[in-house]
Amino acid sequence: MPLSLCNSRNLLFLDLSNNRLSGSVPRCLSGSLALLNLHHNNLSNLPDTFSNSSLKMLDVSHNQISGKFPWSLVNCKSLEFVNVESNCFSDTFPFWLKSLPNLQVLTLRSNRFYGPISSPHYPLTFSKLMIVDISLNMFDGSLPPNYFVNWSAAISSRLEDNGRVKYIGDSYTLGFHPSMIMNIKGTNMELERIWKFFVVVDFSGNRFVGQIPESIGLLKSLVVLNLANNGFTGHIPSSMGNLSDLESLDISRNQLSGTIPQELAKLSSLSYINMSYNKLTGQIPQGTQIVGQDQSAFEGNIDLCGFPLLKSCFRKNVSATTHTQHQNGSAIKGNIDLCGFPLQKSCFRDNVSATTQASHASKAMHILNSSNPLLLFSILIVFHFVLLFSIPLSTSL
Repeated sequence: MPLSLCNSRNLLFLDLSNNRLSGSVPRCLSGSLALLNLHHNNLSNLPDTFSNSSLKMLDVSHNQISGKFPWSLVNCKSLEFVNVESNCFSDTFPFWLKSLPNLQVLTLRSNRFYGPISSPHYPLTFSKLMIVDISLNMFDGSLPPNYFVNWSAAISSRLEDNGRVKYIGDSYTLGFHPSMIMNIKGTNMELERIWKFFVVVDFSGNRFVGQIPESIGLLKSLVVLNLANNGFTGHIPSSMGNLSDLESLDISRNQLSGTIPQELAKLSSLSYINMSYNKLTGQIPQGTQIVGQDQSAFEGNIDLCGFPLLKSCFRKNVSATTHTQHQNGSAIKGNIDLCGFPLQKSCFRDNVSATTQASHASKAMHILNSSNPLLLFSILIVFHFVLLFSIPLSTSL
């Protein structure tokens, strides 16, 4: 960058974005400007000499800046927008940013930041922060249950001024509005203007572990939540059901287990969901927005079932019954009194045979009982005539 820029007096606004500038950012620019926009260049160094309390916007995204994140920004109490995306910063999380009372947007995306983002010694109390994107770094550790309790701006309801939509930068000079690239609904999108009440939390592509904080449900104005590609474990917080403005939810590629909370089925604004490749179980809640998702949103969860997946929640029972019915008879033969399919022995055959035999026997006994007196009488008559004829014959002799 040319050092001649330092000769300019009363320079408040500098936009040299989308050029091929290289080298270091002149130190003189860190003490006078209100807006500094240098994104999409080949810059390699950013001086840690910021002392200007009037600086509102710093955008050095998409450069090749390395080293530590400039701690001197703590002096810039008017700072609203910080974007250092896609550089080579190697540092721990800048906890001291919580002391900036007007900070609304913080983007550290795609750098080499590392370590935890929570500390009992540095509780984060962002009063106006609306967008935080720390994705694609090497942050690690777990988040305490109360992590989001003090994010007051995102907790409050979204408001509009007399029906007119407000954008970040409305108060800047020359009608300039900051822009940024964000991953929304699974796609990188460039926001040429950023709605002032557009609330985003993107922690994706790091090494976080432990449970997702229950306090996430306090961010009632949250529009985009991306926690994908981490090591989060435990259940999905049911408090997410309180995120009534949520439009995009991505918690894919973690180690989350248990069932999907039924509370998520009532989120009427939720148009994009990705819960794939976790360890979720049970039936997918059948809310209007959920059933409209592609099955890829839930794939990779072995024990998850229900629409839009093709796996029925009743398949196991049906399969078990069908399997039993199709077993070969040899599997259960050798049991004398066992009957029914797949054996060829009917459970009704013996009963029918026994009944038939009993019926025939009963009939035979009836016939014999009814014919015995007649037969006996006939025998007596015959015997009587034999006696009558035999007596005279013996006398004549």
